[in-house]
Amino acid sequence: QQRETYDRGNGAAILLYDVARRTVLLTRQFRYPVYVNDHPDGMFVEVAAGLIANSLALLTDAAHMLTDAAAIVLALVAIKLAAKPAKGGYTWGLKRVEILSAQANGITLLLLAAFFVYEGISRLITPPDVDGRLVFFTALAGCVVNLAATWCIRRANRTSLNVEGAYQHILNDLYAFIATAIAGAVIWATGWGRADAIAALVVAALMLKAGWGLVKASGRIFLEAAPEGLDPAEVGRDVAAVPSVTEVHDLHIWEITSGQPALSAHVLVDAAADCHAVRSKISGMLHDEYGIEHATLQVDHDGAEDHCDEPHGEAYRSE
Repeated sequence: QQRETYDRGNGAAILLYDVARRTVLLTRQFRYPVYVNDHPDGMFVEVAAGLIANSLALLTDAAHMLTDAAAIVLALVAIKLAAKPAKGGYTWGLKRVEILSAQANGITLLLLAAFFVYEGISRLITPPDVDGRLVFFTALAGCVVNLAATWCIRRANRTSLNVEGAYQHILNDLYAFIATAIAGAVIWATGWGRADAIAALVVAALMLKAGWGLVKASGRIFLEAAPEGLDPAEVGRDVAAVPSVTEVHDLHIWEITSGQPALSAHVLVDAAADCHAVRSKISGMLHDEYGIEHATLQVDHDGAEDHCDEPHGEAYRSE
């Protein structure tokens, strides 16, 4: 037991240093510099120490750090890929790579939460001996590092699900250290070992919430649902209310990637109306009222011919 506590104490310094270094790498990508020496990654050193020492506690910490670091690296790679211009068969470019990354982050959080729930319940049943003082001071130092990381990354553009996924990973690290610090203080003061398991379950609940939110949001984009908070029926009625418009159908609204909504619709106008002028008015309204910059509109004169044998979705007519 003393050997395991000693191993955890040595690994804690490496863990905190690695969190700080990963924070530097990510914030540099978002142009918020934090000046810390750029030394080799300490995560693999902790894995080696855990194997040599046969310390399950160190290996568990290293596994959590590995998934966390992998999520941030994946986010950075996705940002670079999404910035590439469209060409060939990829007419939208690789913008949805960001959504794949966000979904991977969400699934990782859910899997980690399931693992921590299992471990938390096991430790409630059979609580191990825990050095509360060491846990408290290590977690306190971790809180300081992760507060700095959270402050830096929250200033980035988090409308991107990809950036939000990386942010959620670091934020959950902060929650984990806070819960662990409280548990360490309780154990140090009272010797009640089950506080460690309760803290793990609290963190697992936070991870479940964050992970499900990312999976749900990325799923909506992959299924090409309308952006959250944007009602297609309301958009259809507003388009139909534009002067000279008689009907709107085949209305489709989706997101190319997070924060980039797109729209397509078939619009019928009065026989005497100027189709180009009406299209310009509709595009301006969609941009100003709904923030939709990419709108593909087919505008035809009403009654000239049958344009759609089987219109998709609801039709909206002017009143």
